[in-house]
Amino acid sequence: MRKIIRDRTIVEDHWQHVADDEPLPDGDIIVSHARWREERAALVQHEGKVGVRINGDISLDTLIGDLDRLPLIALEFPAFKDGRCYSHARVLRERHGYPGELRAVGDVLRDQLAYMARVGINAFEIREDRSIEDALQAFSEFSGHYQLDPRGRIPLELRRRQRQSAAAAAS
Repeated sequence: MRKIIRDRTIVEDHWQHVADDEPLPDGDIIVSHARWREERAALVQHEGKVGVRINGDISLDTLIGDLDRLPLIALEFPAFKDGRCYSHARVLRERHGYPGELRAVGDVLRDQLAYMARVGINAFEIREDRSIEDALQAFSEFSGHYQLDPRGRIPLELRRRQRQSAAAAAS
């Protein structure tokens, strides 16, 4: 069974990616956006959970009405230089309050993980030619950030101002 990083922990992955021309296996599956759109009625009746894989070309408007039915959205990064799914992740978390798993798939590299997590991605399929244990270390390399993130972590500058205000109020 493949291992992934989910919520900053290496875990066994029970989800199966299913190609458009493959029969649906039992269990939890991830299908393409095209298959979801074409076979939605049948997929809603599937015995296991169903997740959808999208890329940067897909308009999120086509998924918004189904977010409550999708426990997982796989965001496809076809190449290191294609960052459109960073925007998808942030919009899904902040604008639509998507609570499910956002999983980075495709050309997912260690150097990107901290940035992907900052926009709300919480699961990562690391490329097979890379060490998942080494990739996990990427989350401990940054101790603070200068921007807000979808999980509400307070950025460094705001924390500094809060400490200054508290010190001024105490004196």
